[in-house]
Amino acid sequence: MGERTRIRAVIGLGNPGPHYAFTRHNLGFMVLDRLASRHHLSFRQQSRWQAMWAKLPLEGGEVHLLKPLTYMNLSGEAVRRLSQRYSLRPEEILVVYDDMDLPPGRLKLALSGSAGGHRGMASVLEALGTPAVPRLRLGIGRPPEGMDPALYVLTPFAPDELPEVDRWLDRAVMVLECVLREGMLKAMNKFHQRQQ
Repeated sequence: MGERTRIRAVIGLGNPGPHYAFTRHNLGFMVLDRLASRHHLSFRQQSRWQAMWAKLPLEGGEVHLLKPLTYMNLSGEAVRRLSQRYSLRPEEILVVYDDMDLPPGRLKLALSGSAGGHRGMASVLEALGTPAVPRLRLGIGRPPEGMDPALYVLTPFAPDELPEVDRWLDRAVMVLECVLREGMLKAMNKFHQRQQ
């Protein structure tokens, strides 16, 4: 992916419904909500795509923001429909999601890779037919010993964790805005060095 390839869509992964709203698995939705709020945007339902959708106007062209309303393991269907409707290439789509393999609060940008066991990302990669899909992974850390990982990711953040999560969201939005302004490679260099 060259520096000239512009990100034209940002996908946040999560599960729909208030029951899942503040769970670890919904960090992708939470980041997109924070990004939309900063730019005074509202999501609207797109029944054809089974998703919530907004458009972020930027210099150089608008960016689609999408939150699939299917459950996590079917997220790719909405992404595929959006990409067909707007002729988006996989390298123009950035996916935001939680990752147990990263320490809590750690952010990692990548141009491609496997799903790493994340069912939502696996669905997106399958729908787009390539592992070369940019992504922003947000670390949630490993579950406590003896806790089922599937239960851990669906557990809401505790009240005392929320101020820290708030900082994670602000940092993730800052990274996304840098990606949209300057491209993936510059953003990767800037933020990965800062986290060292």
